[in-house]
Amino acid sequence: MPSRAAMIGRSGAGQRPAARETEAAAPAQAKARLLEIIKAKSLLLGQFKLVSGAVSNYYLDMKPTMFDPEGAHLVAELVFDLIKDERDVEAIGGLELGAVPIIVAVCARSWHGRPVDGFVVRKEIKDHGTEQKIDGNFTPDSTVILFDDVTTKGGSVMRAVRAVRSRGARVAKIITLVDRLEGASENLGKEGIELVALYTTRDLLG
Repeated sequence: MPSRAAMIGRSGAGQRPAARETEAAAPAQAKARLLEIIKAKSLLLGQFKLVSGAVSNYYLDMKPTMFDPEGAHLVAELVFDLIKDERDVEAIGGLELGAVPIIVAVCARSWHGRPVDGFVVRKEIKDHGTEQKIDGNFTPDSTVILFDDVTTKGGSVMRAVRAVRSRGARVAKIITLVDRLEGASENLGKEGIELVALYTTRDLLG
């Protein structure tokens, strides 16, 4: 029966520092704190079948972290720090559903600093309304950064890459919250795209 890693010796992981202390935390402290939250809320232990078809003894469900107030705040701060100097980047986006909360959090954070637009790539074109594959603020022939919550082999995020490239966009890089170290960096590298990870499975599993 899968169990949250928080149940295995994670005493104190759920304690929240005062908001002002979190906001004032240095990047290294923020990164350490976010790792605690991911371990407590998003790391599941057990037997799981992945999208790639492989079976793993752990699974990362990043939604509880991304829908946690402190977790969303820290992701926004840390990811924005990675993109704020990318002056040629016009927008940030990713494939639904995993990338959506990251995009929204980083867009909101960017308002105070270096505002950047956001968009989402649908897995399937909707059959009503505008019937668009890409929704939000996307401009053809622009430069974008794509997000992923958890990256295994890179197949899912490549769907977003193909969608924006078909509209003439250039992908500057892909930022993922966690790289499972199962070939994504190498596979995306073959497409000429750098994968930047906040964490890897080594950080999570030790």
